[in-house]
Amino acid sequence: MIIPALEIDRLTVRFGGLTALDQVSFRVNAGEIYAVIGPNGAGKTSLFNAITGIHPASSGRVLIAGSSLTRRFTPATAFAMLGVAILSGLAATIAINANDAWDQAINAQLGAASFPWAVAWSKLLSAFAPAPVTLVPLAIGTLLGALGAWSMWWGSRRTPELVAHAGVARTFQNIRLFRDMSVRDNLLVGLDRRLRTRLWEIAFRLPRCRTELAQACRMAEEILDVVGLRAQSEMNAGSLPYGHQRRLEIARALASRPSLLLLDEPAAGLNPSESAELMELIRAIRSRGITVLLIEHDMRVVMGISDRICVLHYGSRIAEGTPADIRAHPVVIAAYLGKDDHG
Repeated sequence: MIIPALEIDRLTVRFGGLTALDQVSFRVNAGEIYAVIGPNGAGKTSLFNAITGIHPASSGRVLIAGSSLTRRFTPATAFAMLGVAILSGLAATIAINANDAWDQAINAQLGAASFPWAVAWSKLLSAFAPAPVTLVPLAIGTLLGALGAWSMWWGSRRTPELVAHAGVARTFQNIRLFRDMSVRDNLLVGLDRRLRTRLWEIAFRLPRCRTELAQACRMAEEILDVVGLRAQSEMNAGSLPYGHQRRLEIARALASRPSLLLLDEPAAGLNPSESAELMELIRAIRSRGITVLLIEHDMRVVMGISDRICVLHYGSRIAEGTPADIRAHPVVIAAYLGKDDHG
């Protein structure tokens, strides 16, 4: 059985009363260029955010190479939650009883030559003696602490960090570069996940740090060759033309050596010549064994490079197929151009 690079299974994403994605399902095969299209507000970026762990799915599954990429509940997790619960219970007990216990200690020793710390601490510790006034806040605090720890763990089961380590990289609809850093340094940021140098090795410029930095610079130059930005490696990213900034963002995503690359409207703002160059770049990326999932409004780009296309409309999948199938699909045509009820 061939495991798809990405499988979306009945994925639903809700934000309060708004349903951004509703029971969406599709598969992306390894080595495929798969496009997701749809009008504005169709849920395309929400789909990317759910895949990469930025937004949690309300229901359904996202499988990367057959794995859900979620943290497992281990004995260490259980012990950590237990510790948080106990500390929360003790804190609640102290918060409710400490003031009364302290007042008792002070009132019992008015007029003493010096403050009796031993007696005061004894009174304070008596706040933990078994009694309703201590056991109730202890139980409530422990319960709330356990629920809070469970909620935090549940929310962090699938994070962008886990997704990135599984070989998934993405770009964003709005370019997000470090504009005051050089082109090469922007790529080195993308390579950081693969570096093993420790903080102290960096601080003292130890041999391992220098060796890894040299290797990272060579890898950055190779990636810049792929995207055609080798000559601009020393320029500030913010001074690049818009089309080159798009290429640099793709290069930074490639720096993490992904097996699955998510491109969010990479042709946005490009002129026809730049769009044609982008199409060649995406084909070159696919030729390196990288699966590409693409969101795009430029139909010339979509139809020119996609193996298959999924169409979203108001959060639901309305069609899937080859470019030729989608081009002639009546429901897709109605979604994009509108439907004349009179004719």
